[in-house]
Amino acid sequence: MTVPAPIRVVLADDERMVRSALRAILSAEPDLEVAGEAATGAEAVAVVRELRPDVVLMDVRMPGTDGIRATETILAGPGEPPRIVVVTTFENDAYVYDALRAGAAGFLLKRAEADALVGAVRLVARSDTLLFPEAVRALAAEHARARPAPPAWVGRLTGREREVLRHMAGGLTNAEIAGRLGVGAATVKTHVASVLAKTGARDRTQAVVAAYEAGFLGGR
Repeated sequence: MTVPAPIRVVLADDERMVRSALRAILSAEPDLEVAGEAATGAEAVAVVRELRPDVVLMDVRMPGTDGIRATETILAGPGEPPRIVVVTTFENDAYVYDALRAGAAGFLLKRAEADALVGAVRLVARSDTLLFPEAVRALAAEHARARPAPPAWVGRLTGREREVLRHMAGGLTNAEIAGRLGVGAATVKTHVASVLAKTGARDRTQAVVAAYEAGFLGGR
């Protein structure tokens, strides 16, 4: 029986004690490995490019290059980017919303319990779901920019693409969406790709945030 490779994680936080606590929690799990650490956003970008981890736990408030800019840079880089989870003290932080708009897979509070932290890392590493979709909806309602009218892409979505986007916002994986719609996973993947193209989003998180901002999902 082949043992799966561990999920490799990079910790980016300017507080050494926070990084040490996160390392202790994650290193206690046999399927998780802390591959590296960074104290600034610029360091996080360099470490990710060197180590190619699966997941990055990214503090949004760091000196110099903050977590938002670091997230944008990492996700715009070559190759398959890691899933990024932003870590914050306050769940309604505008920094967190901007990080989600940049493509972060979700966020965690620094006061989260150890099992929630471990579960979040596993979830984003091994699935294509959105982390804590209800929290993303709440952030969108709090921070979304007002628009005088829906953007043009809303009208270009097909009926099936609208269904897929709603399920994406609900945190369903492609396989789960396929089960709900009674179609193959490959078909759902094609619809997701089309949704990303029409919304101009890099990934499903950006697409969901864009949908809330457009009023498509009732986020305003």
